[in-house]
Amino acid sequence: MSTLPLSAEELPATIKKFASAKAPTPARMMAAKGLVPIKGNDLVLLLCQLSVDPEPTVRDAAEESLNGLPEVVLLPACEGALPPAVIDELSRRFRDRIDVLERIVQNSSISAETLTSVAARAPEPICEIIAENQQRLLEAPEIIEALYKNKNTRMSTADRLVELAARNHVELRGIPAFKHHVEAIQGQLIIEPTDEPLPSDTAFTQALEADAAEAAIDIDSEDGEESVKERFRPLSFRIRDMNIAEKIRFAVVGDAAARTILVRDPNRVVAFAAISSPRMKEPEAIAIAHSKEVSEDVLRYIGNRREWLRSYEMKRALVFNPKAPLAIAMRLLNHLRPNDLKTLAKSRGIPGALRTTAQQRLVKRGSKR
Repeated sequence: MSTLPLSAEELPATIKKFASAKAPTPARMMAAKGLVPIKGNDLVLLLCQLSVDPEPTVRDAAEESLNGLPEVVLLPACEGALPPAVIDELSRRFRDRIDVLERIVQNSSISAETLTSVAARAPEPICEIIAENQQRLLEAPEIIEALYKNKNTRMSTADRLVELAARNHVELRGIPAFKHHVEAIQGQLIIEPTDEPLPSDTAFTQALEADAAEAAIDIDSEDGEESVKERFRPLSFRIRDMNIAEKIRFAVVGDAAARTILVRDPNRVVAFAAISSPRMKEPEAIAIAHSKEVSEDVLRYIGNRREWLRSYEMKRALVFNPKAPLAIAMRLLNHLRPNDLKTLAKSRGIPGALRTTAQQRLVKRGSKR
């Protein structure tokens, strides 16, 4: 997709004398203020072109004119045959205008990149419109991924999109738990699009709102385990009532509180969705690595994420966690600082083989001094 400013060859003949980089600054300024005989789609294209003009005064005037366009000019243009770069600019500039977005996402000239960008942040009504164009979704699966990760997309719509991709043998690589979601909805009735959200959609949205309202919590000790249970009890009740597919997506789109709960879910598929969520950050993962309530599979996943293992605190958390896979703990043992190695050698809460190896390392280090 080309970007603004458009080259002279891409500009309509009617606006070249005002929008070309070679046009005199006074002419560009008049055009930026809307004082030239250009109308309709060409006017919108002209103002978008001048909104990135190298001359600040021209650029500012064009942006003011563009932002103040009357609906009778702006809305028809959003449906018109504009260059993809102009449509992209309009989608960003008017991202909070549902009436604008509604027309832009249905414009056949919109690029897959722009549609993906809109899908990632669009409000619910726009998500529903985008989700209806199955041919476009299958041509650019990244649009499906963007909708799936957008909190505003209805849960029933997310199920429908996953089923669409699976039925057409399209793998959504940007969603680590995609295959698990496909398995979770097999044999399940996939609801057709509805004008209003389903009760289950509303319940999912309410859970997201409760999740977002929770304050961040630092869980890095055994005391933190009890804090998790108490701090997030209301949210836990909401999550408990979800089916597997809903939990999987909640792990992807939810905030830290949701992942804190879901990573401890007894269902390994749900726990995997939480720990592999694209929103999972290193500080969260470190807190989880300290936890004795998560499964060995979760700790194994953490122990194999090379970028997370750059953190000394992460290495230490895994080695001191008795539920961590022994092979991973052994591998990280060499990275422990002397004081931590001494503590580990005396610890009774870890596997004997790990404690014995720690003692041997201490003796070996001592003999080299």
